[in-house]
Amino acid sequence: MTSKLERLIDQGTGRLPADIVLKGGRFFDLVTGELVESDIAIGGDRIVGTCGTYEGETEIAISGKIVVPGFIDTHLHIESSLVTPHEFDRCVLPYGVTTAICDPHEIANVLGTDGIQFFLDSALETIMDIRVQLSSCVPATHLETSGADLPIERLLPFRDHPKVIGLAEFMNFPGVIHKDPVCMEKLEAFQGSHIDGHAPLLRGINLNGYLAAGIRTDHECTTAAEALEKISKGMQILVREGSVSKDLKALMPIITERLSPYLALCTDDRNPLDIAEQGHLDYMIRTAIASGVEPLAIYRAASISAARAFGLMDRGLIAPGWRADLAVIDSLERCKAEIVISGGRRVSDELFATRKPVAPVGLDSVKARPVNAAHFGVPATEGETPVIGVTPGKIITEFRRHRLPAKGNQTGIDLENDIIKVAVIERHGKNGNHANGFVQGFGLKKGAIASTVGHDSHNICVVGVSEEDMACAANRLGEIKGGFVVVEDGKVTGEIALPVAGLMSLEPYEKVRDTLHHLRKAAYALGATLEEPFLQLAFLPLPVIPHLKISDRGMVDVDRFVLIG
Repeated sequence: MTSKLERLIDQGTGRLPADIVLKGGRFFDLVTGELVESDIAIGGDRIVGTCGTYEGETEIAISGKIVVPGFIDTHLHIESSLVTPHEFDRCVLPYGVTTAICDPHEIANVLGTDGIQFFLDSALETIMDIRVQLSSCVPATHLETSGADLPIERLLPFRDHPKVIGLAEFMNFPGVIHKDPVCMEKLEAFQGSHIDGHAPLLRGINLNGYLAAGIRTDHECTTAAEALEKISKGMQILVREGSVSKDLKALMPIITERLSPYLALCTDDRNPLDIAEQGHLDYMIRTAIASGVEPLAIYRAASISAARAFGLMDRGLIAPGWRADLAVIDSLERCKAEIVISGGRRVSDELFATRKPVAPVGLDSVKARPVNAAHFGVPATEGETPVIGVTPGKIITEFRRHRLPAKGNQTGIDLENDIIKVAVIERHGKNGNHANGFVQGFGLKKGAIASTVGHDSHNICVVGVSEEDMACAANRLGEIKGGFVVVEDGKVTGEIALPVAGLMSLEPYEKVRDTLHHLRKAAYALGATLEEPFLQLAFLPLPVIPHLKISDRGMVDVDRFVLIG
């Protein structure tokens, strides 16, 4: 009886018909940079033949088309797409993204190991190859209240799971540099394994100390100079373009043929509306090429360089013996996927229908106490008040100070200078913390918007002009079991329910996409000027990103890593 391996050899030599043959097109050789006219023969989950003519049980004519390796998103949080892994699979795979390396950090901060298990169970069913990094910082810092705590002993049982690559982004870079005992336990346990980095603005000798811990990647570079220093010190730079963090333009100078082996692409956080309107990694590719980046450089970063960086040595090239993850595109410049092959299977609705469902978790995770307008008061003080400064397209915020008007014994907002209130409310049922502050840059002239998506601990975060509307929005989140809410004059004008851990919808991605469109319009009606106000809101409580943030415990000076009020 012929073994599976023997059959593959026979298919490669042409003694047997291949399972699938892509006929009449060209493939992009990422070694030479040439477009090669050739059939591509597929047997099982791998390529068995190129640079020749083949017969197949199924033959697909692709005359005039180009075949490229499937794209690899090297760092993302599927939760930020606001849909479950099954729906993310169905949403993104048709764009040619055949591998996604995710950190279930968001759901892990809410549910702990139950959240990680949900992702691992889902990854075993998806058509896309979803790989999981074990969340390294839960809670992310001691400056906030999360729903769970994941010391090293709770991570180790997952280390040998077939879908696990290593340890996810190590965000607590001060903890690494200063040898925090909890950080050291996790780093010690994963020496010799892949450890993802997260080190915004970290340079010089402190960067050396961080890298000495065995950390190898970074997706937080926002300038070419920062990226070049990190590349020179052995890091793989993951160029990021998400719904909020948009670093592609700033990093284009480093996307060259020479540096492409040390680059990869990622989205980090991207929602279905942006995917529908722009695309996914394919958007990054065509945007880069349109701006003058060499096609060979960006396509390498999207596949082979990414694969090697994460030890996925079976994919990223179109060659015999390599995994049959392929995208058939119209041209290198437009990068529009017309056919996608994932693990040797042609992607279709029928293929998605073969997946087994995975039961959702965390459907009652929002346990915040009801609030009223008085909870959002800020006592008047003399002098200047710390204000979080938002920069569109960046999750780095500025530490600003303004003299704000007083209303009786309360500090008021300053609409003329676009300064409104922000609050974070603990929602895991642990301590009932509530912290208030001020933020500049949302553009709101009335109302409030609120969210249970608040990186990294995912407490309720709300910004607003009216304390009454802020209370209404926060309380509504409890009623819908998490999500996003827009309130104007005491009425809910837009909302989306995200009952899976307060992070993900149970609806198909198409419905989530359409609801997000309405939600944006409701936020814009309040005066919001940010392109993506909800995800920008979600990053205000993130105390591992400079410079000023807010958690349920108060305002956080990230540079000094201390609470300031």
